[in-house]
Amino acid sequence: MFYRLMKMIVAPMLRIFFRPWMEGAENIPDEGPAIIASNHLSFSDSFFLPALMKRRVTFIAKAEYFNTPGLKGKLTAAFFKGVGQLPVDRSGVRGAGEAAIRSAVAVIDRGELFGVYPEGTRSPDGKLYRGKVGGLARVALQTGAPVIPVAMIDTEKVQPPGQVVPNFGIRPGIRIGRPLDFSRYQGMENDRFILRSVTDEVMYEIMRLSGQEYVDIYATAAKRQIADEKKRADAERRAEQRAERAAEKAAEKERQELEKLEQEKQELEQGKQESGDS
Repeated sequence: MFYRLMKMIVAPMLRIFFRPWMEGAENIPDEGPAIIASNHLSFSDSFFLPALMKRRVTFIAKAEYFNTPGLKGKLTAAFFKGVGQLPVDRSGVRGAGEAAIRSAVAVIDRGELFGVYPEGTRSPDGKLYRGKVGGLARVALQTGAPVIPVAMIDTEKVQPPGQVVPNFGIRPGIRIGRPLDFSRYQGMENDRFILRSVTDEVMYEIMRLSGQEYVDIYATAAKRQIADEKKRADAERRAEQRAERAAEKAAEKERQELEKLEQEKQELEQGKQESGDS
């Protein structure tokens, strides 16, 4: 019920204010199960993708969206619960990954669309990062459902990471690729090499659709690198600022000493002149 209400309210608003476009909608089956595998550029992906698709898509969402305190947290939790998103704990709790896979399989078994972000988190800089082995490939091989690659376009410009109020005047888009069939690997969901091969094939299609630069590391590692680089840059900037202040103090001290010497010289010359006049 809430999902239909959100579609009735949010979808028209997004179309009015952002005029989003979609290519390849014919690749989404009218009925039957499928896995929607998308890149992840912005928090707003969770609005644009479900709003523009005719069929309901159930995504796995990080647990923080459901238990963040405060008014914003409650509103966020209400939205994700209302559109049927599945919370998953990404903190490393044992069994959390298996529970998420079981939930995804249940969605597929109901003949519905299951959505996943293979990168596991939002891109920190707009690049496409290595897909995580596990959920996507295991669900695909266990259920035999086709995987439909999806590319979100320019949503990071609508709502950059950390920004609450979206930028208007940006027209984001969704590009949907042809379904990928991995039935040739069915029954091999415990083979890690097969899981990696399936994941990489999906990520290649997403890269081709999105035009993003691909980086063969995990997005979580990239975020740590970016954070470390920012810390180093901040430390270097603070060190430069301290050096500049020290140099300014030294220059000011030297200027004051020169002024003092000049004043003493003038007083000495004045004393000699007065002595000569007398």
